[in-house]
Amino acid sequence: MTDIAQLLARIERLEQENAVLRAENKWLKKKLFGGGQGEKLDQAQLALELGELAKIAAPPVPPTAVSYERAPPRAEPRTVPAATFAHLPVQETIIIEPAEVQAEPAAFERIGEERTFEIDVVPPKLFKREIVRPKYQRTAVPTAAPVVAAALARPVPGGYASAGLVAWIVVSKYQNHLPLYRLEQMSAHWGVTLPRQSMVEWVRLAAEWLQPIVRLMRKKLLEGGYVQADETPVRWHNPQEKRGKTGQGYFWGLSRPEDHVVYEWRLTRQHGEVDKLLGDDYTGVLQSDGYQCYPGYAAAHPAVVGVGCWAHARRKFFEAIEEAPQRATFILRLMGQLWGWERQWKSGRIGAALRSAWRHSHFTLPLKLLKRLAERLQALVLPNSRLGLACSYLLNQWGPLTAHLDHGCTEIDNNAMENAIRPTALGKKNWMFIGHPEAGERSAIIYSIIVSCRRFGKDPFLYLRDVLAKLPTMTTKDDLSPLLPSNWQPA
Repeated sequence: MTDIAQLLARIERLEQENAVLRAENKWLKKKLFGGGQGEKLDQAQLALELGELAKIAAPPVPPTAVSYERAPPRAEPRTVPAATFAHLPVQETIIIEPAEVQAEPAAFERIGEERTFEIDVVPPKLFKREIVRPKYQRTAVPTAAPVVAAALARPVPGGYASAGLVAWIVVSKYQNHLPLYRLEQMSAHWGVTLPRQSMVEWVRLAAEWLQPIVRLMRKKLLEGGYVQADETPVRWHNPQEKRGKTGQGYFWGLSRPEDHVVYEWRLTRQHGEVDKLLGDDYTGVLQSDGYQCYPGYAAAHPAVVGVGCWAHARRKFFEAIEEAPQRATFILRLMGQLWGWERQWKSGRIGAALRSAWRHSHFTLPLKLLKRLAERLQALVLPNSRLGLACSYLLNQWGPLTAHLDHGCTEIDNNAMENAIRPTALGKKNWMFIGHPEAGERSAIIYSIIVSCRRFGKDPFLYLRDVLAKLPTMTTKDDLSPLLPSNWQPA
């Protein structure tokens, strides 16, 4: 009987592992081939998600309709076309007279009219701006040198590209995600073909002009005492390798809610890169996901407090719904209470000190239940199941996650930083990889400007056209603060 019991127990365990491996395979396929993926998982991130690729999940259960409490998104009011296009100027008016009136105009009297409209577009057209600098000679001193006004300072010294043209190319590539070879083809319809090599040079010069502004943005972010950090992989082409060979680099991002976004280009994801990103003098709160380089930096710098991201913890329990719908849903409901309070406090625009006090008073019970439940579930489920991994992540990150209680200036999730990184993920689906490792830093600079402009509601094209016209006339002693995306105002 003992042998039979052992065999039955072994069969049951193997059936569980088999079923859970199926669930793990399904999850992996969804990650690799499913829709809605903002970016592909690199090897390090995939290993982190799979727990070193040797993980098994909990046995599947019959499909069950599940839901958890989460505030529905605010429905945007629908506008009629007349309101949507009301601000557009009318450039042409067409009056259509009835054929009967045209035949006998004297027999009819006009009693009213019906007005409709249609929207048309004028494709981009290149035009030439002629610049004339008259030369003068003193009549009293015929031998003196002629007098002529200084040439206009332009972002492309000695070239023909205006600030507006450079801004258009930069925005087309980094906001509209059009590779330069496509812009070269499209420019033929604008009046003349613009060489791709010239556009590459314009992008390089634009990044050089904008670099001091991005440095100032980074400086002000680090002085603010609270930053959110994240990184995203980007492929780059190594010209020294055989044709088609690419390597993997990373955009490391710094930001905080309602402030600038700054990217820095790095060839690796090693832990030492975060030291270069933040420097040795940063003091304050550092918010990140569970990647160990960030907690390691906080541990090595006593003046830095590391806080976690509740969205990452919630996401892991959401992925466990198929395995354990009741347990995962209950935990998601407890977490939803945190976001419910946060939405109320944010709408009231309360200060950091008061929000910290309210977090202590309102979060205590949900957090206590969450920790107790995660500890119990961790002892009941398979350690490497989706639910087991979610509980382990929550408990391992418990210190950084609960550190939000003492820091009311923070958001409980890192979503603002992840949303800021999303444009780079969309872009690389079109241009696929960076053509040269040195070009990575240029892309980081321009993305910093464009994403920051969009965050502050500024038109990136108008901003770049104005700033690229002003920067060549400025010196290193001039104050760049008015040119920050947060401060810039259109003329």
